[in-house]
Amino acid sequence: MLDLESIEKDRAERRAYWRARGIYTDLTYADAFREGAQAYPETRVIFHSHIRPAAATVAETYETTERLASALHHLGLRPGDRMAVFLPTWCDATLAYIAGLKLGLVVVPIVAIYGARELGFILRQTKARALLLPDQWRGHDYLERLQGAGVLPALEHVMVIGERRPAGALDWDELLKHEEVDYPRGAAGADDVCCILYTSGTTADPKGVKHTHNTQLCDLNAARKDGPDAAAAMNRDAGRAGPALCVYPAGHVASYLAMLRPFVFGKSMVYMDQWLPGEAAELIARHQIGASTGPPIFLSTLMKAAAETGADISSLKQFDLGAAGVSPENVRWTDALGLPSGRVYGMTEHPVVSMPIVGDPFERRAYTDGKITARNQVRIVDDDGADVPLGEVGEIATLGPRLFVGYVDEALDRACFLPGGWYRTGDIGRLDADGYLTITDRKKDIIIRGGENISSREVEHVLAGHPAVHEAAVAAMPDPVLGERVCAFVVLEAGAALTLADVRAHFEAQGVAIQKTPERIVVVEELPRTHSGKVKKDVLREQLSHAPSP
Repeated sequence: MLDLESIEKDRAERRAYWRARGIYTDLTYADAFREGAQAYPETRVIFHSHIRPAAATVAETYETTERLASALHHLGLRPGDRMAVFLPTWCDATLAYIAGLKLGLVVVPIVAIYGARELGFILRQTKARALLLPDQWRGHDYLERLQGAGVLPALEHVMVIGERRPAGALDWDELLKHEEVDYPRGAAGADDVCCILYTSGTTADPKGVKHTHNTQLCDLNAARKDGPDAAAAMNRDAGRAGPALCVYPAGHVASYLAMLRPFVFGKSMVYMDQWLPGEAAELIARHQIGASTGPPIFLSTLMKAAAETGADISSLKQFDLGAAGVSPENVRWTDALGLPSGRVYGMTEHPVVSMPIVGDPFERRAYTDGKITARNQVRIVDDDGADVPLGEVGEIATLGPRLFVGYVDEALDRACFLPGGWYRTGDIGRLDADGYLTITDRKKDIIIRGGENISSREVEHVLAGHPAVHEAAVAAMPDPVLGERVCAFVVLEAGAALTLADVRAHFEAQGVAIQKTPERIVVVEELPRTHSGKVKKDVLREQLSHAPSP
């Protein structure tokens, strides 16, 4: 393992490398938003919601966030302070992101499905001074989640959308009425951390992933460096009529970047705060949406809804598949629909490492995870971090300007960085001579359920607290609809019994998001282990791959 001093030295060298090539610059989000408002003032963004519908132009949003940044400054928030945003995909989340980034705050998007346990951990770890949340949404009481989050010594400002507010909380709608625009500008540097996104992985708690203005604006810098044609290609508008549809929940890296995209690249967007296939089909028809992306279940249910309602979704020309297991059958299906797609590989730590190439043959798109994207690099390494021969399987290590700058918990950095700044992803795969990557297995212990990353270890820790459970191991169970579901192998205490209903009640009592609750329990006498005593998750996954769905 590298020490933290060596890791930081490698990062400094990589920053210098990308600056020398014009990929990292002094551009911050505040600059990009100002330039975007000048270049794309009439670009429209639409937020489809039963609770907080909204529509605005880039110019209107810019002016609103000027006042909001001033309001946040008047609250006493200063550059570098953490502001958590615990919202569905509403316009308010975008306003908070933009205003916070203008002011030089570090925004902390939190996925709206998280329970009190995850919320409390994130707020304590980031030392967030401000939190924006709804009073309720879709029947869930968010103020109750906040109360269950525990002691939060750094939290000074709670901003609430809705009629119910705890004592001392601020009315978000009143903050939006702020009229002044007096806030300090230029306080943030391009290499400063601007965003902390949380992802599940090998640890029991979510991992805070730190990104800077440069790691998130490097593609814009590169496009400008390469000239107007490259900038137009980066915007991905060429040959694609109509806006794009974003269906990922706020808090994910994909949705966070998509929610800022119109204000940086000028691309019109339509957002949904929950996946309702019939309404998605109607939105596509009404707004002539040309592209979207999501796990296979989104596309399959969309096509079914369009067939049932008669909605004309012929404007949709591209649907990128990602965030869940994508099978060759999924790609064959999209080809038949006239929406040729392929597997996209990326993660919160390093977005869009590889993607399918338009015009690639079916075999490339169906049986690989695409070609390494511009300016990114991939190595395949063994357990010691040494390269394996070309074409052989090993752990995937990545490097590039989009790569994050470390975890909030710096202890995690020591286990995942190699000399030179290379990031060990925990995924297993191989690379061919043409630069195409194929993921073959997962070394990191996560389950991807309908696009949500779930930490097996976190589920195991919660299960271990149930009095009937002696020990447990959690693995991904293949599922044709969601990609994967959570399956728990449990060894019970002598004479004990355990049902799924027992498990659901236990997880609800612990304040854990419902998506993390096991959906299948397999009672075993013992767990398969290596000679060193480690549970052999590959054996469990192999058993599930051949087992019929319950």
